Amino acid sequence: MAAPSVAPHEITGRSATGEITGWVRGYLRRHPVASLETVGSQVVLAVQAIRYLVVDIVRGQFPFREFVLQSVFMAKTAYLPTIAVALPISATMSIQFGLLAGQVGATSLAGAAGGLAVIRQAAPMVTAILLAAAVGSAICSDLGARKIRDEIDALEVMGVSALRALVVPRLAAGIVVALGLTGLSAFVGFLAGYLFNVYLQDGTPGSYLATFSSFARVGDLYLAMVKAVVFGIIVTVVSCQKGLSTKGGPGGVANSVNAAVVASIIMLMLVNAGFTELYTILFPRTTL
Repeated sequence: MAAPSVAPHEITGRSATGEITGWVRGYLRRHPVASLETVGSQVVLAVQAIRYLVVDIVRGQFPFREFVLQSVFMAKTAYLPTIAVALPISATMSIQFGLLAGQVGATSLAGAAGGLAVIRQAAPMVTAILLAAAVGSAICSDLGARKIRDEIDALEVMGVSALRALVVPRLAAGIVVALGLTGLSAFVGFLAGYLFNVYLQDGTPGSYLATFSSFARVGDLYLAMVKAVVFGIIVTVVSCQKGLSTKGGPGGVANSVNAAVVASIIMLMLVNAGFTELYTILFPRTTL
């Protein structure tokens, strides 16, 4: 007895439906689930690294030499790009604030608006993005290369914790360098805004400084410093986690570096928005 014939379009329809369903299931496994696993591993790594950092400092076992080497490397890598980016961003903000203040008849407030924007927003974000692009990529490529050469596994076999020997000093260096570069970026940004307002927009030096000192608060600097610490932790932890999870040879190192930079910048933007909103709610500014 002959088998029942099946129309070609029915076979095509079933196979297409199966392929679409399989692709959707695979996408959910590859992206949302993998993203949650990655974030979870980064949180665990951050908690362990901070705990070991405190314990090693208290016990006198902190790898100070590696910390100094990493700090010098990070500072040398990022300070020139930070200055180069802070100058045009601050100048652009000064120009825009000056034009807006002139349109509403509040030219004297240009110093307050520009200076506060630089300290509270521009300086920490410029520093964090440059850390992610320059320092984070270097950290990830270094640890990724060690991973594919089995150096990390060799350390573990010899009883040396890769987390304490490699991640902890980089975390401490990232925090210190982020604080220093944020202060440098704030100074350069404020100076650039001042020069543009006074010499290119015919502003008054005394008015610029007076309005800034009237509206700026110590809490604004504290906010910038807290942001710098958190941003330094984020960049270092994400870069270390991506480097230590590298697979697939030299091509895998390149993929890890790309993923580390992108993930760091996205997380920095989200955390910065949360910090800004929380600070605005907790410490509302009554007049400006």
